[in-house]
Amino acid sequence: MVGIESYGVYFPLYRLTRADIGKVWGMPSGPGEKAVANGDEDSVTMAVEAGFDCLVGIDPGTVDGLIFATTTAPYKEKSSAPTIAMALGLPKDAMTMDFTNTLRGGTTAIRVASDMINNGTLKRVMVVASDIRIAEQESFDEQMFGDGAVAVLLSKENLIAELKAAYSFSDEMVGIWRTNEDEYVRHFEDKIENTYGFQANILEAIQGLVKKTGIEIKEISKLCCSYFDPRGLMAIAGKLGLNPLSQLADPLFTSIGNTGTSAPLVAFANALENSQPKQEIILAAHGDGADAILFVTTDKIKSLPPRVGIKGNLARKANLFSYEQYVKNRKMAKKEYPSPKTSPVIHWRDKEMELQLLGEKCKNCGTVQYPLVRVCYVCHTKDNFETVRLARRGKIFTFTKDYIRSGGAQPVPWCVIDLDGGGRIFLTMTDCDPEQVKIGMDVELVFRNLHQGAGFHNYFWRCRPVYKTA
Repeated sequence: MVGIESYGVYFPLYRLTRADIGKVWGMPSGPGEKAVANGDEDSVTMAVEAGFDCLVGIDPGTVDGLIFATTTAPYKEKSSAPTIAMALGLPKDAMTMDFTNTLRGGTTAIRVASDMINNGTLKRVMVVASDIRIAEQESFDEQMFGDGAVAVLLSKENLIAELKAAYSFSDEMVGIWRTNEDEYVRHFEDKIENTYGFQANILEAIQGLVKKTGIEIKEISKLCCSYFDPRGLMAIAGKLGLNPLSQLADPLFTSIGNTGTSAPLVAFANALENSQPKQEIILAAHGDGADAILFVTTDKIKSLPPRVGIKGNLARKANLFSYEQYVKNRKMAKKEYPSPKTSPVIHWRDKEMELQLLGEKCKNCGTVQYPLVRVCYVCHTKDNFETVRLARRGKIFTFTKDYIRSGGAQPVPWCVIDLDGGGRIFLTMTDCDPEQVKIGMDVELVFRNLHQGAGFHNYFWRCRPVYKTA
């Protein structure tokens, strides 16, 4: 039996209230707030964060497949899954795929991963859905859209939820789309799009699943669903005869927002985090048709190793400085951004060291060093090293603050970090209050998009404070 072995979640640190958005434009606002990615985050970096959360207690070298689902891939022609796999430490022969351009990419990827495991092609496949959708200013979408990523690991062992059945269908409808020339998501007439697109598709998929399995829909524990808007989601529950307060998994609209491809998986992760054994869960997503998948939780749901998960990500948050900072992070302001110098050749040469965070350990004296060198700086032994993966936690040895590159308003801390297990690294800090930085501070390394130079995205690592969530 194939199913879910583990899951992981990531929401950006910063939140922007819908009241603040409404105040800027003098328009009514919805309730709550939404998660807003920092300026150095994108769908790939968030996928890496969710992937690490999913791999708690699991050797990444045993994962032989990764599927990345998104509508906001950094490239129009270049796969992003290999970048995510390398950053997570998956083996080089792991199968990688990108599922793009559809809001049901995550659920479709789960179906494909399940089939590959069932037919013996692969044993452990991670599906990670991540989106940062840019909404047009002064639009309803600007208040709706939030940022986030969810990863699930599928296998046949140590399952917390078994995949019992699935039903899918396709339906051509021009509703919620974005062409290569479009910067923002487009909509058909909202009421028609909601009723004949989202609701009709989701209902047909779930009813097809019910007919296929013979389950009693009113007895399921949770429905985890993508949504057009919260009102449409409540309508789905009502038409199925479900109690929306107890049987509808919270998609976290008021605290995170509609996270696009990862939205149904946010609700799914929320359901898993609060489930008991032997509960039926339906995961459903729409997008030119719909997918509906039935899971049943197992006894192992209660013994999953601790992770950041939904609760930790909700507790770890800070208010964004201002709406103007949100515009800056999204690069929506009309400003000429300088193009840093970079080299595809150097990136190719150093990709393992950069993306996998590989250092070296001297075989003579045991000193861990980064970046890679030929001579040990302690015992001066030459060419006598073994490759090691650096720890992603450490303490600040010393630091300085750069007011020049930041423009002076928000200084950027540059930190020398002593890593757990050995090694020292020099990184900029993100997701922080510069005034709170101090020597000895606990930090963790995070995968970020530093800049776009020479026409491609340059990913590397930064540090951030370790936030206590308990």
